Amino acid sequence: MRAAVYRGDSAIAVEHIPTPEVGPGEILIAVESCGICHTDLKKVEHNLLPPPRVYGHETAGVVAKVGAGVTKYVPGDRVIVFHHIPCKQCFYCERRLYAQCAVYKKVGVTAGFEPAGGGFSQYVRVMDWIVRDGVEKIPDGVSFDQACFVEPVNTCLKAVEMAAPKAGELALVLGQGPIGLIFTMLLKHKGVRTITTDAMESRRALSLQFGSEASYHPLKVDLSQEAAQQTGGRGADVVFVCASAPGIVEQAVRASRPGSRILLFAQTSHKERIEVSGADICVGERTLFGAYSADVDLQAESARLVFSGDLPVEKLISHRLPLEEIQSGIGLALHPDDKSLKIIVQPQRTTK
Repeated sequence: MRAAVYRGDSAIAVEHIPTPEVGPGEILIAVESCGICHTDLKKVEHNLLPPPRVYGHETAGVVAKVGAGVTKYVPGDRVIVFHHIPCKQCFYCERRLYAQCAVYKKVGVTAGFEPAGGGFSQYVRVMDWIVRDGVEKIPDGVSFDQACFVEPVNTCLKAVEMAAPKAGELALVLGQGPIGLIFTMLLKHKGVRTITTDAMESRRALSLQFGSEASYHPLKVDLSQEAAQQTGGRGADVVFVCASAPGIVEQAVRASRPGSRILLFAQTSHKERIEVSGADICVGERTLFGAYSADVDLQAESARLVFSGDLPVEKLISHRLPLEEIQSGIGLALHPDDKSLKIIVQPQRTTK
């Protein structure tokens, strides 16, 4: 099969590798759509994990083969797959900190080599504990491109639930890339007042379309003043940091009120550093915290939000590329322009 293999030196190349074999309790999925996610891009760009690997974890496709003992799925089923599922029994799972569970940290979907999601390939092998709890069937009428948003929507929904914006509060979302726009959609769906920032005019326009009351260029306004004007002088009640840029967390602190909640979502590399005033957190009684990856308890709801169309996620797709063009897709994702947003790789598609 064809797969985009990370071989180190920040490089990915399409190669022919063996199609994975499935064992008892496992399934093989023919990948139809896989979104390009910045979490994987950081691993490639900064060489965070040793090669070789096949990345890609926002995966939708068709069951091609089932292993012995599998009765829940049959060849031909249209499905999405999560690549992490927790044990539900350990110290962290008891506290709903699933992303810290040792079993959760084991990637259960692979195209070969060290398991890394594998969605940038024609086929992926789904291991038994993922088959049991981490696969959802795609309803008729829902495209694979739409369906592959279930995993990223889950991660955003988890963060919104953790931050728990209340009626009458104002949420500020910093960054309106694909993830930031999903946050804006979710907050609108939950009836939360929202303002946003992004450097690109096209993304600010989409933000307004998806429910933001106002959207600002982060370097061309006094964001603290704008948030204060929206809240009777106090500042944002909750801030979602959905971009990674120098000074962005400090900006979140300045634009928020005392006692606010500031959630870091894009700060996923150990090489990233932030600096804020200790007094702004301590004396200002702000809560600064993070949310990472998906929550199995929200799996069904995230699937419902995507499959029902309650969140118009397909409007986020700017490019649909065959596997052979993944390098250009990665380049666009790393260096977006005003016409690029969510990029979907379609491994079964040919370039002809």
